Amino acid sequence: MHGSAEIKRKAHELGFLACGVAKAGFLEEEAPRLERWLREGRHGAMGYMANHFDLRLDPRRLVEGAKSVISLAYNYHTPLKQEDPEAPKLSTYAFGRDYHKVVKQRLKPLVAFIQERYGEVALRTFVDSAPVLEKAWAQRSGLGWIGKHTNIIRQGAGSYFFLCEIILDLDLEPDAPVADHCGTCRRCIDACPTEAITPYAVDGSRCISYLTIELKDAIPAEMAGKLNDWAFGCDICQEVCPWNRFSTPHNEPQFTPKPELLELSKDEWHGMTEVVFDRLFEGSAVKRTKYSGLQRNLRFLREGT
Repeated sequence: MHGSAEIKRKAHELGFLACGVAKAGFLEEEAPRLERWLREGRHGAMGYMANHFDLRLDPRRLVEGAKSVISLAYNYHTPLKQEDPEAPKLSTYAFGRDYHKVVKQRLKPLVAFIQERYGEVALRTFVDSAPVLEKAWAQRSGLGWIGKHTNIIRQGAGSYFFLCEIILDLDLEPDAPVADHCGTCRRCIDACPTEAITPYAVDGSRCISYLTIELKDAIPAEMAGKLNDWAFGCDICQEVCPWNRFSTPHNEPQFTPKPELLELSKDEWHGMTEVVFDRLFEGSAVKRTKYSGLQRNLRFLREGT
């Protein structure tokens, strides 16, 4: 078994907020939870969540002979805000360049370091991609605990970070999981306007992020007046979390938003043309909704239907 201190040191050097290791194996505790969540239809129209059930629960089916899962956190917190308080809101994770591309880019030198240090290693990297239960692995590897809003919370850092993984056939010393520090707090539960959060579970079909990003059909009429002006994503459960008072600004230039984006007024959002959309959100995660999807969200905010 190898120590992981060198890998962690390199990860921090490359700008990662945290790095931890878990032993690769079947996720016994998560299996019945995932099965129940799917059975109850909490995934809404996210049909892909029901695919590759076995792969989600065992990384050894993704990388043959996998022995370890390295989990990493990459900070995206920013103190920057949209200037017009009445403008439709954009989740801060989408302020800059698409995180899938940025974090994947940041992982490459770490992978090169591992292969240089340990020789021929079979591995795969995942940035919110493929059937990987990233929060379960982040918790197992000691990055933090799964909060009542189901995001990973890290003491001294909060929850404004992306998760990614390296699954590899290298036997690394695992880290210990972190204890839950949510206590009796229920701010995220009480603050959610669509009542999507129950302790340690989220009804995906009611979550504002799901409604404004994942859902391709019309937003249900029952949600009228409940989206709190969110046009893409939602940060409410993170904004009210006491642990996020420890969040520090990221150091990733590619996550810096265009000034024009922050300066957009309410009227400019609602009057946005496709040309402006393409320019403002080039290389952004917002492109996932396409112009038509963003227009649907804005229309729903405006009309409530």
